[in-house]
Amino acid sequence: MSEVTIKAETRTEFGKGGARRTRRAGNVPAVLYGHGTDPKHIALPAREFAAAIRHGGANQLFSIEISDGSQTLALPKAIQRDPVRDSYEHVDLLIVRRGEKITIDIPVHLTGEAARDTLINQEHTTLSIVADATRLPEFLEVSVAGLEPGSHVTAADVNLPDGVELAVDPELIVAIVNAAPIISLEEEVEGEEAEGEEAAEGGEAAAAEGEEA
Repeated sequence: MSEVTIKAETRTEFGKGGARRTRRAGNVPAVLYGHGTDPKHIALPAREFAAAIRHGGANQLFSIEISDGSQTLALPKAIQRDPVRDSYEHVDLLIVRRGEKITIDIPVHLTGEAARDTLINQEHTTLSIVADATRLPEFLEVSVAGLEPGSHVTAADVNLPDGVELAVDPELIVAIVNAAPIISLEEEVEGEEAEGEEAAEGGEAAAAEGEEA
């Protein structure tokens, strides 16, 4: 994953009021910490930050140029988002170093199609891995192509890029292949007839109420 350079301003206002004013100015309140440094309160340009996350995902690596003249690499550790406004409320950023190994959760994508008449139940949508902080994969892939009912996919089956290691039990179940429920034509007809009878009864009851009125 390539890093994205983003400029940030230091924040001097804190609390809910300060955060609201930061957001009204078109920025996202953030805290930068890690490697024994004191937390640094900064403001990120909301539009540029949103575009980077949209493109690179929640594990996007940032090269942050701060208005005090410092520059550092960081990864989002926690992102608070307003689902109604579709905006970012606050971000915790973890300082990382080039060549440093970190443990992080990465999305898992299933590829291929299982056998006919099956349903896939994905038990885990992310996996915890150990990797170079500056060489994190955007996602991991594992194939379910041709798998029959009763099959399962484990963490050990997931394709790992060079330099990436699992941080979970290799036997962890990622996905299970189940037989799709089969509804016979007779059951469908019976269901439709029952619905028709209920609708008819409802109509008769409404008509009876009308007559009484």
